[in-house]
Amino acid sequence: MMGHMARRDDPETIGRRVQELRRQRGLTQRQLAEPAYTPAYVSTLEAGRVRPSDEALRHLADRLGVPFEQLATGQPARLATDLRLGLTEAQRALADGEAEQAADRFTGLLAQAEAHHLVQEQATARLGLGECALETGDLQGAREHFEAAEQTLADASLPARVPARRGRAVAHYLAGELRYAVYLLETTLDELNRTGLHDPDALLRLYTAAIGPYMDLGAQARAAQAAELALALAPQAGDPALIARMHRSVARTLLAEGRIAEADASLAKAAEMYRQLEIRTELANCRWMRGYVYAQNGELARAEEELRAARAMLTSRRATLYTSQVTVELADVLHRRDKSQEAAELLREVLGGLSPERGAVHAAAAHRLLGIIAEDTRDTEAAEEHYVRAMSLLERAGAAGDLADLCRLLGDLLRRTGRVEAALDAYRTGLGHRTAGTTTLGPAPAPPPLHDETP
Repeated sequence: MMGHMARRDDPETIGRRVQELRRQRGLTQRQLAEPAYTPAYVSTLEAGRVRPSDEALRHLADRLGVPFEQLATGQPARLATDLRLGLTEAQRALADGEAEQAADRFTGLLAQAEAHHLVQEQATARLGLGECALETGDLQGAREHFEAAEQTLADASLPARVPARRGRAVAHYLAGELRYAVYLLETTLDELNRTGLHDPDALLRLYTAAIGPYMDLGAQARAAQAAELALALAPQAGDPALIARMHRSVARTLLAEGRIAEADASLAKAAEMYRQLEIRTELANCRWMRGYVYAQNGELARAEEELRAARAMLTSRRATLYTSQVTVELADVLHRRDKSQEAAELLREVLGGLSPERGAVHAAAAHRLLGIIAEDTRDTEAAEEHYVRAMSLLERAGAAGDLADLCRLLGDLLRRTGRVEAALDAYRTGLGHRTAGTTTLGPAPAPPPLHDETP
């Protein structure tokens, strides 16, 4: 749902509005009242001492030459509908990868929604701004927008708040705060599943968002389960972008004919299709996870196929941070398939778009793999440089399991080049990280009932 007509204002507010409009039009109370009402009634109404009926308001609106909604709520007719049309236009721009243009639109629409106290439209605009900020890598800005959206929807149901909660978790994840991201996602999943709020869209958003942080924390079994559940929940949609465009066009023609309720229904369908479009691209996470599982099982050709598909899905959305993550996985598979040159080219491309604040874990994984490729070509100096850079990135992100593995790689390299003491130091550091990395995640969240279970 994207919104409703706002509740009617209190009698005092309506009275002031009627008086202001009457004076603007140069009418007396008698002229406004006739023929159906008395001047005394209009006087009492303008003083806010009577709650006018719909019938009285329609008469006054007709005499004042304004729509009924404008007298009842202060909103120009079509305002909410026009806002919803604007929001779907901005969502289209975001879906097409025009994040900065979409952000400009969402900002203007947010100001309008706030001016007219349209809560759902404010939340939709805030969510859009959060998604734009994620796309452009402004993680702090994204978090603030998602938090504001969640506060705006404080009185709404949990499924309605899930997009904002998921957005917050993704912003924390991309900033390297893996455990907090998982905590946000798992507590929300738990609450949804334990309280019986089995909203498929909400669950799908949360499971797909959890896959990345699970993988980075080394919780492969949970990542695989999340991917499996997400694929089972995934709704079947044709080409959501085309369907959404069609609904938007239909809404425009209905609006031109003054058929506002029908236009609203069309816009709600368009908004739903944009959500499906977002979900479809999130399903790239599931293709990525599947590729990872194939790689673990040594089925490298199938792994390459899945990871290339996931990367193509993400690239089409210009989702740079997600694309970088999948690219590192793909490069690992290519290296194992003796395509090291292509792997190295992909990794260098990835490093150009990452920084310690944005995707530290994946930048570290890229350096680690470049180090291994350098070792294969006997370039030990370059290999050591890559390993050391990867370690400094992982230390900042607190990824203990990955650090332990890197210390072993660096230790082996130092030992082979005759620096035994330095190698022993690296191994000792690795053991420390290995021990620290054993206190991992708490119990898994409650699963959803994907099919009826008999007690």
